[in-house]
Amino acid sequence: MSEPNETANAIRWRIHETHPDLVAPLREALSQVIDPEIGLSVIQLGLIREVEVTEDEAVKMRMILTTPFCPYGPAMVETTRRKAQEALGKPVAIELGMEPWDFSMMEDPSALDWGLYS
Repeated sequence: MSEPNETANAIRWRIHETHPDLVAPLREALSQVIDPEIGLSVIQLGLIREVEVTEDEAVKMRMILTTPFCPYGPAMVETTRRKAQEALGKPVAIELGMEPWDFSMMEDPSALDWGLYS
């Protein structure tokens, strides 16, 4: 498995600059949150669009879903929030972003090379 900075499309959040010590534990925890329909993590899919620590030391995250009406969306958002809170030891709030997801947002778009999309 490659390091996060070796991926094709690594996402950088605000905490990369402000709290770099939180990046690795957060990525590790969120790598366990799997989209049940696609079989890849929210990290691999690039669904976590922003992470920042607020002035009161809480964590604010912006997350998107692969489809607007994802049937697993509410469960994935809650699991993401819980895993992040456990990993960081801080309260976490997730805002659901409205930008549409596409394959180019994945950290490694070749991970979806299942022969389904030609």
